[in-house]
Parts: sequence; structure tokens; C-alpha cells
Amino acid sequence: MTGTRPGRTAVTKQKLFDAALRLVGERGAAGVTVDEIAAEAGVAKGTVYYNFASKDALVDALLRHGVDLLAARLRVAEEESETSSAMASLVDGMLGFFAEYPAFGQLLVSELWRTPGQWHDTLSLLRDDIVSIVRGQMQRLADTGRLPEGVQVGTASAALFGTLLVIALDWQVFQPERSLADVRESVLSLVRGLRPS
Repeated sequence: MTGTRPGRTAVTKQKLFDAALRLVGERGAAGVTVDEIAAEAGVAKGTVYYNFASKDALVDALLRHGVDLLAARLRVAEEESETSSAMASLVDGMLGFFAEYPAFGQLLVSELWRTPGQWHDTLSLLRDDIVSIVRGQMQRLADTGRLPEGVQVGTASAALFGTLLVIALDWQVFQPERSLADVRESVLSLVRGLRPS
């Protein structure tokens, strides 16, 4: 095996991820075949099976890959020392990610709440990863007395995650003329409304 093989494999996997994401985002995972993914990626069908055992394994890896990218963007908020800046960073990370990868947002929403879903177990773990990052920022708000009394951190975390996900999709699908800055400010105004009166 040559030293360039791992690099080529990574490039090929990224091509397959990109192709699968475009197709799955349009039609859902069940409606896409390995032949279509290979054709969209510009590779032979065997290349898909060389890199992934099946279409299901490819979609599973795609979900993990996308959530890893999203988590990396959200973790930037952990570096902020001030809670308002951290929350703005969290919102920026989520909205920016879904602006860049709108098909992944569609995939996430369509598969996350599908009952029963083929990737439910994978998505449950991945959702927990993302919500735990959001929870860290919500805990910071709670620790500084900026959550209303009676609002539990876990509920607020899930609510913010779901809100950001749906707002990002609504923006991309129904209001694409709005700027990221405009959507961001709307979300931050909503979050600021969580302060106790």
C-alpha cells in the first residue's frame, strides 16, 4: 500500500458523502440506491462497496460525519468566556453549518423524528452529542441566573437544538432571501427572551 492511498480513500469517501447527501437530502435515504450514489459521485458502484459495506453503512457514516462537523462548530462556543458571546457563537455555529449543508439539515430532520427510523439508534447517540454541547451553554445561563425559574436545563437544551434546526431549515427552504445576520439576530432575540423577568 502506498503512502497516498489513505489520502485518496479520504477524498473518495468525501465524494461519496457529498453525493449521498445531495441525493438523500432530496429524496430521503430509502429512496436512493447505491447505483445512484456512485453515478452522482462519478465512481464505479464497486467503489461504494469498497469504502462501505452497504448503502446503510454509507448513510450511517454520513450521519456521523455530518454531526462531527456540526459538533466541531458548536464547540467553539466553549472557548467563549462570556455567556452571551458563547450563546451567539453557538447560534452562529448551528445556522452557519446548516446554511453550508442544507441537505444535511433535511436528512437530520427527516430521519431524526421518523418513527420507527432505520438510523434511530445512531441518531439518538449523535443527537445526544449535540444536545450535550448545547446543554453546556444552557447550564452556563442557568448558573448566572439567566434562565427563568422552573425551566430545566435539559428541556431548554432540547428546545434550543430543535428551534435552531427548524429555523435553519425554514430559512433555507421558505425564506432564502433572508441573510444569516438577520436570522441570527431573530434567534438571539428569542434566546434573550428566556431571561427571568
